[in-house]
Amino acid sequence: MNPVTKAYFQLHVAVFLFGFTAILGRFIQVGELPTVWWRLLITCLSLLLLPGVVKALREMPRSLIIRLAGIGVVVTSHWICFFGAVNYSNVSVTLGVLATTSFFTAFIEPLVKKTRIKWYEVALGILVVPGMYMIFRFTNEGYTLGILMALASAFLGALFSSLNTQVVNRSSPMAITFVELGSGWVFIGLIAPFYGKVFGHSSFVPSLPDLGYLAILGLVCTTFAYVLALNCLKHISAFTSNLTINLEPVYGIILAWLIFQENKEVGSGFYVGVGIILLAIFLHPLIKRMVNSKKQIPNSNRY
Repeated sequence: MNPVTKAYFQLHVAVFLFGFTAILGRFIQVGELPTVWWRLLITCLSLLLLPGVVKALREMPRSLIIRLAGIGVVVTSHWICFFGAVNYSNVSVTLGVLATTSFFTAFIEPLVKKTRIKWYEVALGILVVPGMYMIFRFTNEGYTLGILMALASAFLGALFSSLNTQVVNRSSPMAITFVELGSGWVFIGLIAPFYGKVFGHSSFVPSLPDLGYLAILGLVCTTFAYVLALNCLKHISAFTSNLTINLEPVYGIILAWLIFQENKEVGSGFYVGVGIILLAIFLHPLIKRMVNSKKQIPNSNRY
């Protein structure tokens, strides 16, 4: 197997594992807060075992650590809302709504980078709106809280990915991830008493099966999948990588059909809504590449 073919295969494995995260969220019986707390702990401990992480942490300036800690709170809040959405709705609804992350990114990223909002991103964002209406219209009324938490998760996901673009080149990616997730772990410890008063208390002590699922979540679906996705960038373009990662909700929803028969819990209108959102997601990188290639044409004709 040549390096490029191997990279494509590894990337799809990573995306499949990302999609499997929501499946594990439904299997795990402890609440969303303990789930994220254990995920962060297991992932951080595993990151410390990777070569170069400790050295990069020692060399990291304090100002960057403080900034990363703030981003870590956003990342952690995103995951809490994500697993909360799975608990209060189901996997398919959560991943369908989470696909709106690109919609929020179209508006948040220009604000973070202080650049102009792109017309085609606004147009694709508008295309997402009828998709969201279809999801609300054709899902169980009892899923409303789950849908709102999934929307919050999508917004926070767009926010932290936009913020990360400002710091990603300032240290080792693994060291950055450790600081963000480590600060998130501390953050959960601080908010746990207040969160429990609103959403109910859940034990932080997992059962033996839950501990196994949490180990898979932290080691396989987080650390291993993340390293796999990073290694793929050595042989394939970021464009191809981002386009493939858009398959995450597709893989997750198919798994939910097969494992939980969730296709019986939602109407056909729901899948029409998800299809509209996914169409916007896949069109975005294609239109972006077309627009960028047109901008480069005049420059190539100057000489």
